[in-house]
Amino acid sequence: MQNDIEFESIKRAASGDRLAMHALVTSHSPNIYALAFRMLSNQQDAEDVTQDAFVRLWNILPKWKPDARLSTWLHRVTLNLCYDHLRKKRPLLFETPPEQIDPTLQPDQSLQQTQTEQIVENAIARLAPRQRAAITLTVLQGHTNKDAAEMMDIKLAALESLL
Repeated sequence: MQNDIEFESIKRAASGDRLAMHALVTSHSPNIYALAFRMLSNQQDAEDVTQDAFVRLWNILPKWKPDARLSTWLHRVTLNLCYDHLRKKRPLLFETPPEQIDPTLQPDQSLQQTQTEQIVENAIARLAPRQRAAITLTVLQGHTNKDAAEMMDIKLAALESLL
């Protein structure tokens, strides 16, 4: 199910190879962090959840069975950690990520784009956690509905209902 290079990294990391684990973290952490940030709307919490997901991966690798893709497992664990975090902690006001201005836009276009992005970010932050996860996985991260449903451990029809 997984590509050969990743499968080799998994095997090496499972035997304690820290460089192989570093390669796995490097390749998967951008998507895992992005998911956690979208779910939690807080940089520090997203970093903590991302780190916790990879610690759990490190601990589970010696027993890893390649019947599922590693990315699917990581997304599912991350979502569960986010759900746990949201249950424990009341959501904070949305914390915006650092601004990145597109130099090709005119100043008024840049302002309008920033305002539109803020409106979308705020709308996503107000969604229920499972809806936020469905939107993040499909629309923002580009996963198929089938893959997103698998990551969320729900049926395809349930995911489509959330969307």
